[in-house]
Amino acid sequence: MKDKQPILLLEDDEIDVTAIKRALKELNIKNPLVVCENGAKGLEWLHANLNALPGLILSDIDMPVMNGLEFLDKVKHDPDLLKIPVVILSTFREESDRTKAFKLGVAGYMIKPVDASKYLSVMETIAAYWRTSELSS
Repeated sequence: MKDKQPILLLEDDEIDVTAIKRALKELNIKNPLVVCENGAKGLEWLHANLNALPGLILSDIDMPVMNGLEFLDKVKHDPDLLKIPVVILSTFREESDRTKAFKLGVAGYMIKPVDASKYLSVMETIAAYWRTSELSS
């Protein structure tokens, strides 16, 4: 992912937002982070910024207004957005959610750690994914 490309984070929990920001900082990921509190706000931001699309979207699954799966469905059916990798972050281990996410074309599905300090390992996995996808593009 290019250094200037933003990362879009869809998350309604401020504690999770803070933990993700801290983990990205510790990993020295300098991409700007854009935070929207639900999928509807995320879609608004994406459509307003078509010339500067994010290199990655991290989305909580359980949000008000439009949840992560509804958001993913909209993104993967929009020709301007469908190539952006989306990683779903969930505190739940619902196999039906995971299955639906992969059927919709999610790039990854990760269980959020309950302990905010453990976000570093989640973000390390995501950072490793970026490096791998950069090499293959």
